[in-house]
Amino acid sequence: MTETLLARYDALLLDLDGTVYRGKEPVPGAADAVAVARSQGVGIRFVTNNASRAPQLVVDHLVEIGFQAALDEVSTSAQAAAAMLAERLPADSAVLVLGTEALADEVRTVGLRPVREATDEVTAVVQGLSQDLGWRELAEACVAIRRGVLWVACNADVTLPTERGLLPGCGALVAALKAATDREPLIAGKPATPLLEQAAKSLGAERPLVVGDRLDTDIAGAVNAGMDSLLVLTGVSTEADALALPADRRPTYIAADLSVLLT
Repeated sequence: MTETLLARYDALLLDLDGTVYRGKEPVPGAADAVAVARSQGVGIRFVTNNASRAPQLVVDHLVEIGFQAALDEVSTSAQAAAAMLAERLPADSAVLVLGTEALADEVRTVGLRPVREATDEVTAVVQGLSQDLGWRELAEACVAIRRGVLWVACNADVTLPTERGLLPGCGALVAALKAATDREPLIAGKPATPLLEQAAKSLGAERPLVVGDRLDTDIAGAVNAGMDSLLVLTGVSTEADALALPADRRPTYIAADLSVLLT
């Protein structure tokens, strides 16, 4: 009997937009592939750099478009950033949150105290995307960061894909603070390794496969974390893009979509 690609791995670390869905539409074959993986005991984590949405909203969206999903199967860069803070700060430390209430909730979950002003008690700044973010919020963070506190950014994605095209992402706002402070943040999301490593650890996975549509985040993150990867051609990057990379930066596999897992 021929071995399937899926049988080589004990966990799938799946990107969301462009990999399992495009906006409000599922990618053809993705729901079936994820369902078969789950039925065969393969661990599932939906791993997203998006730090603006609560995990429950991610679950609700997946269920709405035909996927089975549970709250503990969602791993976000907000959760990874909060975990990084908790590893470095005493309990109940004040953390200046530059982002949505969903990010503030993750800070609370790990036993830290989210605040919105750069008071003397602030020991860290955590930054994620918020579409309501303005100069005043950036200024508060600038004051704290220039004072030397810990700075963690959920991700460094410069652009955010939308139905109107590419708009400023978290990384664009991070760049503004980098210019104003001459500091560099720690990064939680892909292509940095904390998000992927925490997702794999939560499953106890020994042979995880990272699946995504972007070479600069999903595949680069897998390479950095020493994990095998699958580039699916349902989103941003192309086969030509992948083959143009140095051999040690290429995905382990390239396929049209997630249905390759079953072949």
